[in-house]
Amino acid sequence: MAEFLRNRRGRIGPDEVGLPTGLGVRRTPGLRREELAALAGVSVDYYIRIEQGREKAPSDAVLGALSQALRLSADEHAHLLGLADQAAGRTSRRPPAEPRPAGPGLLLLLDSVRPSPAYVVDEINDVLAANPEGYALMPGLDDWPPAERNTIRYTFLHPAARTLFADWDRVARNCLAQLRTAELTAPERTASLAAELSAVSSEFASLWDRHEVWIKRAGSTDFQHPVIGRLTLASEVLGPAGKSQRIMIYQAPPATPEHDALMLLSMTAVAADVTGNG
Repeated sequence: MAEFLRNRRGRIGPDEVGLPTGLGVRRTPGLRREELAALAGVSVDYYIRIEQGREKAPSDAVLGALSQALRLSADEHAHLLGLADQAAGRTSRRPPAEPRPAGPGLLLLLDSVRPSPAYVVDEINDVLAANPEGYALMPGLDDWPPAERNTIRYTFLHPAARTLFADWDRVARNCLAQLRTAELTAPERTASLAAELSAVSSEFASLWDRHEVWIKRAGSTDFQHPVIGRLTLASEVLGPAGKSQRIMIYQAPPATPEHDALMLLSMTAVAADVTGNG
């Protein structure tokens, strides 16, 4: 919680909240502690205790005032509340992570959405299941042992990902922002994955230190695929209420070049599966 607040305080300037920048050069970027405390309506000493980790149970009202002063998004505010629950030793407001494997309903949905590529993932983006088009969309993912199949690990460590994702930087940021939300439901597994990737990827370590937080919902992704070429696919993220497992689906409207490309990808995936099992 303290680290998250320090990070966010350093990323918002006084001019963004209507405060004068003052004379001279600031030693550190962002708001000063006393400026944030004044904006949130709390004492400087109390805020310093929070940021130093000595105050472990600030009220929701205080956290709400700090969120407003820091202009946190709804996802970031929810994340801050969850971190505060952890710091205070309270029961998390978010449901605990459920055990693997993928639920039967999501497995059925994987088959129902074909030829759209789809994956069932858990809170840290471990791939619990995928349809053939899903594995075909991310070349090499199914070459890894099942326990290592993770879309974030794939993004940062698999050599194919650098060219597959046409806007790799945006995809990488989205991955980490989503992973940050898992600190509240799967803290040990999140920390383990973050430590693993930070040790081998300086880009991961740098982005992880930014503490960006948002929940991935609908969007789009640009691909440069080795089989079906350049295309943009819409993405949806669905999951049963209160469950940590969710399904990620990439799709394209009918009668479009992108939809034709997905049909080709599907035929390629089926042919490869037949050959492999033949």
